[in-house]
Amino acid sequence: MITPTLDLERSLAAQGYDLITGFDEVGRGALAGPVMVGCAAIWACDLAPLDGDDSAELSGRTYLGVPDGVADSKMLTEHTREAIFDELRDWCAAYAVGQASNTEIDEWGITYALGVAALRALSQVERELGLRLGGGLTAKKAAGEIVEGRPGGSVGEFIGNCEGSVRALPKVAGILDGPSDYITKALNTFDAPDVPIPADITTKVKGDQHCATVATAAVIAKVTRDRLMVDLAQSNPRYAAYEWAHNKGYGSAAHRAAIAEHGPTPLHRVSWHLT
Repeated sequence: MITPTLDLERSLAAQGYDLITGFDEVGRGALAGPVMVGCAAIWACDLAPLDGDDSAELSGRTYLGVPDGVADSKMLTEHTREAIFDELRDWCAAYAVGQASNTEIDEWGITYALGVAALRALSQVERELGLRLGGGLTAKKAAGEIVEGRPGGSVGEFIGNCEGSVRALPKVAGILDGPSDYITKALNTFDAPDVPIPADITTKVKGDQHCATVATAAVIAKVTRDRLMVDLAQSNPRYAAYEWAHNKGYGSAAHRAAIAEHGPTPLHRVSWHLT
């Protein structure tokens, strides 16, 4: 199993970015439930310089290392993901999971829905870190758009090793798993949330295998969505036949057979080929 590193995050820090964010999605191919995008953020000044070692004490400071156990979420068992979930959340300066509902997916298409979900997560992360433009918070959060995130705070509470080194208008970098930047394409569109400081996005194929922030975002998003699908499965006896607690909304044989027999629920993506 490949262990992610902080090499790309440190390279972006060396380019002058103050906040490094990793993004990964979950639920793109599901037949039911929302799509979610996790965002895991770390301060650049908590990273060792490019010529240093992760977790090494340099000049009296202990730098951020790769969290224990993190890897591509698809390569980890459900038990392992659950076991490291809290540790990964604590490792982040801030984190959030944004979602787009099945009805939004039907209305917008999956690519734009992913972009909006990612921007919802980024907006929440920046709010938690106190990042704002013009002295006021411009980010907006509507009910149901954010399903996981740390309670809000201020920059001073999350600054780590930075000691005042973060500029008044921080530069934000984002690493997005995959080849396509759907985040920037959705920025400033009608349905997207306002983001105080848009991130400059770098795409990375198999980023969840190679970049610690992306792998962390992937696990947080995966656990969050899996828990939601289990809760939804138990919320209404009508949903029992679809077995979401086991298939998490993906197109298993039992799930497709239940759709063929009982029809779609209000949580299905009806614009998709369901059977």
